[in-house]
Amino acid sequence: MKKFLALLLAAGMIFSAVACVDNTVSDDTDTGVAQTGDDTTAGEAVEYVDPYADIEDYDELSAAIYEDVLGDFATAYEAAKAATNVSERYALMAIAEAKLMEDALMLPLSSNGGLYAISRVAPYTITSVLWGNDSYRFHDAIVATEPLTTGDRDEMKAKWAELKGTGGYEAWAEQFLADKGYTIKDTYSIGYASDPQTWDVLATSRAADSEAIINTYDGLYEYDMENVLKPALAESYTVSEDGLTYTFTLKSGLKWVDSQGREVADVKADDFVAGMQHMMDAAGGLEYLVQGIIVNATEYLGGEVDFSEVGVKAIDDTTLVYTLEQPTSYFMTMLGYGVFAPMSREYYTSQGGQFGADFDSSAESYTYGKTPDNIAYCGPYVVTNATAENTIVFAANEAYWDAENINVKTLTWLFNDGSEATKAYTDMLAGVIDGCNLNAASLEIARGDGNFDKYGYTSLTDATSFMAFYNVNRSQMTNVNDPAKGVSAKTEDDVVRSNAALRNVHFRRALSFALDRGAYNAQTVGEDLKLTSLRNCYTPGTFVSLEEEVTVSINGTDKTYPAGTYYGQIMQDQIDADGVKMIVWDPTADGGIGSSDGFDGWYNVENAVAEMALAIEELAAIGIEITAENPIYIDLPYYSGSEVYGNRAQAYKQCIDSAFEGKVIMNLVTCETAQDWYYAGYYTDFGSEANYDIYDVSGWGPDYGDPATYLDTFLADYAGYMVKCIGIY
Repeated sequence: MKKFLALLLAAGMIFSAVACVDNTVSDDTDTGVAQTGDDTTAGEAVEYVDPYADIEDYDELSAAIYEDVLGDFATAYEAAKAATNVSERYALMAIAEAKLMEDALMLPLSSNGGLYAISRVAPYTITSVLWGNDSYRFHDAIVATEPLTTGDRDEMKAKWAELKGTGGYEAWAEQFLADKGYTIKDTYSIGYASDPQTWDVLATSRAADSEAIINTYDGLYEYDMENVLKPALAESYTVSEDGLTYTFTLKSGLKWVDSQGREVADVKADDFVAGMQHMMDAAGGLEYLVQGIIVNATEYLGGEVDFSEVGVKAIDDTTLVYTLEQPTSYFMTMLGYGVFAPMSREYYTSQGGQFGADFDSSAESYTYGKTPDNIAYCGPYVVTNATAENTIVFAANEAYWDAENINVKTLTWLFNDGSEATKAYTDMLAGVIDGCNLNAASLEIARGDGNFDKYGYTSLTDATSFMAFYNVNRSQMTNVNDPAKGVSAKTEDDVVRSNAALRNVHFRRALSFALDRGAYNAQTVGEDLKLTSLRNCYTPGTFVSLEEEVTVSINGTDKTYPAGTYYGQIMQDQIDADGVKMIVWDPTADGGIGSSDGFDGWYNVENAVAEMALAIEELAAIGIEITAENPIYIDLPYYSGSEVYGNRAQAYKQCIDSAFEGKVIMNLVTCETAQDWYYAGYYTDFGSEANYDIYDVSGWGPDYGDPATYLDTFLADYAGYMVKCIGIY
């Protein structure tokens, strides 16, 4: 999936005092390179000439910059993608990601979770699988009328680990709660922070859209609460001996309904064909997932073949066949995201939808996906109310194939922009919502009234990686949707200088090493938990492990890794071999299992200053002088309507300003509303629209169980969705 994630204004926001230690190494420290203020040239000063100034075509410009800043990664990743052995593929992908981390075009910040919380939802009754969108399917959630105590929650977690994969956890959980005196209800209410921009799951890559729409349809297979992949709309499937043909048999009697619950069509195998073609036509950022996977997907997207030649066919109403370009070990794990969602062909055309060259979402007659009343439903819910920045109500779909077995009959989303620090906690106590994270203000109250000791727990982290991105090709100085918003104070010369600086890998590494991510994270999660959710790489280090022994080359030296070796260990070995001073993997963490989370492997002011000295020397050689009298200005947009995010931005600024003794100055660009903040970067479609030098709002969550779900986002030529975050494509 293109699961492009915003660091949304969750109910769990905490701040603490900004604590960024200034242990800056002075400029006369022996770093072995020219220091700030040195004469780096003899004779006349060098005049800076933009190496890309003569490239007028945007695509050519993007390609040139991509090769310069991501060339090593692209080469290593190409080799990884060519591997036919799964374990060799994982090892080579880890090496490629090491190059990506070393390029320092983004700084890992945190994952989801790792927060203090209180909830009425029984643990693990919503799937916790790390990829796809199934973790946002809420119909199986078991919700009590009272918050679960910490002790009861711990007992349930232990039992889940024991019963996982047996199919027995749901019945056990219901009985356990009944025996403990809880009453189970059939409603579930949660807070949300960003309205869907579309209700067409096949035309979007934004989490705020897909996380809502996922509750309106089913896929072929879905993960259950024990993280087992189970049939949903499909009844069964088979795979050909060569691994290239997947044949699914659909359940009979499946129905599409409208938002009023009225039947509009039967669910047919052809609806998956229609969905795939519409996804490619809409080009909403999802299409790259099937390129190189489904036969002729790339060729159709390039206009080279008719869709009839693409490898998805309806043999009859209940038989669906996918033909793959090559055996794909993770294909079944891909089915949990919207790229494989069905779409009623009949309903779509009734809403003005067309296919192929005739597709035009801007046509006056095209209404599909504009509102919840303009889609058809085959999932557990229909949307009965969608009031912007207020309420979204999902009511049980009576025509749903498994209607008798859903636990939550009414799912309600209630808007919370985070401006009131204790609102979520107050609403949770009042039963308005069924759970919340505890920020500093609400944590203090919860500790005072005894609720934290009785009900509090630390939520699990997930595989979502939130990152700070560096814009290496900035041209936008205001928000594209509203030139009056997000206005930069930088001069044209400032922009030229900052672009040149950010294209220097040592400058980017310096910025990354300078941020005390613990102090930064503490502003939103509190001092107690500031390291819990920290992430140190893009793909979590434990995301995959080798299935068999593999030997790969690390800078020309063969190294053999035994079966069971985690991805993160190989990544760290390559980084160490390259002599870059970042730590993305701690083999002693998590009781010796190892982890890429829970520690700060980047923050080191001494390393930051050394990298900055290298950057200053290299930039001086091309005519960019960096001194305290002539600093580089870096813009960071932030949401000023939230005290929490204001404090976080100040923490970032203090770290950058102090580490380099005024040679780099961070400008905090005020965004008065959350929407203004998102439009600085999250809501943009192209790198040229990015209105920032550093942006800390976005991240990525995995769509399937292979590292490519992360690394493909940094492919060139518009294939990599996150590349736009660095200002190109």
